[in-house]
Amino acid sequence: MQNNGLWFAHFAHWVSHITGRPITFLLAFSAIVIWGVTGPLFGYSDTWQLVINTATTIITFLMVFVIQNTQNRDTAALQIKMDELIRVTKRASNTLLNLEELDDETLETMRKDYTQLAKRRGASTAASSEKDQGKSARAKKRKG
Repeated sequence: MQNNGLWFAHFAHWVSHITGRPITFLLAFSAIVIWGVTGPLFGYSDTWQLVINTATTIITFLMVFVIQNTQNRDTAALQIKMDELIRVTKRASNTLLNLEELDDETLETMRKDYTQLAKRRGASTAASSEKDQGKSARAKKRKG
């Protein structure tokens, strides 16, 4: 069973790599332009419209799964990296290691707490920065 997941992970990675390139966008754009230009040739028929609708629907449907797989893998990798940084930082709170497991209400409370902490930190950093600038200005006056 793991092989089935592994081939899909490789496939999804490859597809996301290919579809994220500028040339792929240009090819898709060109296909739409060609489809639009051929409209008069086919008399803007229902079949002509059905071709683009069906093609885009199928591609979109399949890409949802590829994008979701790629995003899940990237998020998991990022989470592991962040967990490792939290783990090795002595002053970090290890309670942050499993944030993704918490309910939305708890996450919102923690977000507000950290926003307040950042505001206080910003205010104290600004005050110490002003203090440092004042010290350096006085030191320059004494030297000058």
